[in-house]
Formats: sequence, C-alpha cells, structure tokens
Amino acid sequence: MRRLAYLGPPGTFSEEAALRYDATAQHLPFASEAAVAAAVESGNADEGVLAIENSLEGSVTRTLDVLIHESKLAIRGELILPIELCLIVRPGMTAGDVRAVYSHPQPLNQCRRFIERQFPNARQEASLSTAAAVEEMLRVEGGAAIGPARAAELHDAHILTRGVQDSPHNETRFVVVGQADDAPSGRDKTSIAFTIAHDQSGTLVGVLHEFSDRDINLTKIESRPSREELGVYIFLVDLEGHRAEPIVAEALAAVKANANFFRMLGSYPRSGDARDP
Repeated sequence: MRRLAYLGPPGTFSEEAALRYDATAQHLPFASEAAVAAAVESGNADEGVLAIENSLEGSVTRTLDVLIHESKLAIRGELILPIELCLIVRPGMTAGDVRAVYSHPQPLNQCRRFIERQFPNARQEASLSTAAAVEEMLRVEGGAAIGPARAAELHDAHILTRGVQDSPHNETRFVVVGQADDAPSGRDKTSIAFTIAHDQSGTLVGVLHEFSDRDINLTKIESRPSREELGVYIFLVDLEGHRAEPIVAEALAAVKANANFFRMLGSYPRSGDARDP
C-alpha cells in the first residue's frame, strides 16, 4: 500500500487532495510542509502532497522554499482542488460572540475582506493548518476558525457561514512529490528553478529566448529570494513538455549552461491528465 504524506491533521484541504490523488493509500498527516518532504526523503512515506499555488493568493512560499532549498525531491504529479472556506465555531456560538479568527495564513488572506467586514475588531491567529485552526479555536472563548467543512465535521463543530472566501473562483494547485519524477505521458509540464547573473543586462531575456525560440510555452514564471544577498533571486519556471523530449532537453541544457544555479524540480502529467497511479 502506498504511504502518502500530507499537511495534517485530518480535515485539511491537503488531506482532501491526498484522498483525490489516491483514496486507497495509507494517509500520513504531518505538521508542516517541511515535515511532509522529510518523511518522503527518509523513506517513511512513498510520496507527499503539498499545496504550491492558490488562485487568489499566489504561491505557497513554504512549499517553494522546501523544494528549492531543503529537499532533493521531484514533482511527479499535480492536481487542482476547488476551495470552499467555511466560518467554523463551537456549537451555540453566534457571529457576535467571535473575538478571534484562526486559520492557516493562506486562508486568512483568501478571506481578508470577509474578516475585515464581519469581524473588524477580532484578532487573526495563524495556525499550522486549517484543521489545526479548528482544534485551537475550540479551546478559546470567542474563537472561530476558517477551514473546510470536513474539519468541522471531524471535530463536531458548527459551520456558521459557508463560502467566506473573497472570490468564488478559489482553487489550489497541489503537487505530488517523490524520489523521482514521472515518465512522459504526452501532455506534460516541467518545473525548474535557476539563478543567473544579476549584474548583467539581458540575462533573463536570454534565458526566456531559449524557450520562445523553440516554441516552448511557459505557463508560469516567478521569483523567490536566493537567501544569499539582497537583490539576488531564484527564478521558478513552469513550461509545457517533458524534460525527456529532445526540444525541451535542448532548451533546459542551454539554460543550465548559463545559470549560476539550476535545479530540475520535475516533469509530470498536467492536471486533469495524470494517469492512474
């Protein structure tokens, strides 16, 4: 049986993503993104599921930093999960009783306008996960949590309001990480990270031309601090195609030759096209 690590405790959106990826696996909850990756690297889990990007709040920086700086794991799959956030309280509480709102930092930001409008005087408390937020608020007088309906059900809590995210178009992209990426499927995506000379003009444009000159479409590009010095950034790029395809391999080799740092994060089937495990 596959051992699948996810950001726990049970009741998180990460657990829901893990269940969608493989409902028959042994699901192992861990307290942080770094702990999920460490479990896979150590062999305590076969694969891990990590949130990497949200349609409202952008990248999940904790996951990016783990993949770039703290892990040698490869991305081997992705899936996109619609996100409905609920305001969860203890049974018998009303909105007027709420004095603090608990959640993971991402959902707190995804519900920023709702919280400011409905609870302008409530303090916001960051939790390690949405499920952990429900556990914490149950111990606090006047506490409420923002999280999935499943977390409320698991803890016998009450859903005061559903759909409290600031936009109905709320989705989170999750990646599956393992010791190696996946074989070509015919409809793949590749993710890389690299740094280039930051004190020379045109270096990033030159890298982008390696893809555009070969008609390789980039689906995402962003940057993260390198942790070396101010003004030095690591660029993260998602592109269509598998690293084993000759034209993609050629472009990646050209990028690597001009990079100060290069990390292959993995090639994998695009969401909606992943094969059965």
